[in-house]
Amino acid sequence: MPTSQPAKRHTNLSVAIPASLVSDVPHLREKTLKTGFVGRALAIFRVDEAVIFPDALNRNQDTEAELVATILSYMETPQYLRKRLFKIRPELRYAGVLPPLRTPHHPLKNRKKDLKIGEYREGVVVFTNGNGAHVDIGVEHPILVPNAEVSPGTRVTVRITEKGRHTKAQLADSADIAIYWGYKVTVSKLSLGHMLERGSYDLVVATSRHGEPLMNVADTLEKHWKRSKRVLVAFGAASQGLQEILSQEDLNLEEVSDFIINTVPNQGTKTVRTEEALYATLAALNLFVDERTSTENP
Repeated sequence: MPTSQPAKRHTNLSVAIPASLVSDVPHLREKTLKTGFVGRALAIFRVDEAVIFPDALNRNQDTEAELVATILSYMETPQYLRKRLFKIRPELRYAGVLPPLRTPHHPLKNRKKDLKIGEYREGVVVFTNGNGAHVDIGVEHPILVPNAEVSPGTRVTVRITEKGRHTKAQLADSADIAIYWGYKVTVSKLSLGHMLERGSYDLVVATSRHGEPLMNVADTLEKHWKRSKRVLVAFGAASQGLQEILSQEDLNLEEVSDFIINTVPNQGTKTVRTEEALYATLAALNLFVDERTSTENP
């Protein structure tokens, strides 16, 4: 792969985002735009997973969570597959305001002649026959994946194996791709406390205005980061921070997180919105933790 392509992180990075992300915005257009800023942050900083969790346990937030998840998933999907994977949905009425991600799995080339052997593409199975699966990968015609048994409508990752009149590919696992290949979106039915208590993450980093300034713990955090395979960075809502969210479960933030950091010390505003904290935190971690770790682990 070209060296100019963004490398995949050595550590799987997830972020936890409250379902109330856009609840303070009245119009769907503004909700869409705000979610778009989040999607861009996820892609810019090579996040592997966005977990949408309920943060107001006294009410049902399924609709809010699904709205954010649908928009983020739509953004992550390559443009040439969106019509196949997303039918007309009211949540996507203003999808036109979403900024493009321009990640490696969103290629601009749409001609078979421009494909390269070994190139990876995202696709959707259009139909199957005795020869295998015919997959739309964003070129003039579906290409053949021989002997593949995949149901029509399934999204797949493929690797180009033959070029020419009959272009062919084979199924691939995106986990084996060395470059950043987008994020997945998960809607958690569990509260944040229950989710963290399950211990699915090696390292949990909570963000809070009452946390320790990142520079004070950067070296220690880096050591833990190096030893971790799965890291979760959790964000609160503008109306209530993580401590307030967890207090609904009679939990303290210190009990369920390894680090509580403040990446916007001496903030000039009363609150920092979730999408603002996302950019500030991921940029800081990218600079002070991940970049140093990556250079030591080529």
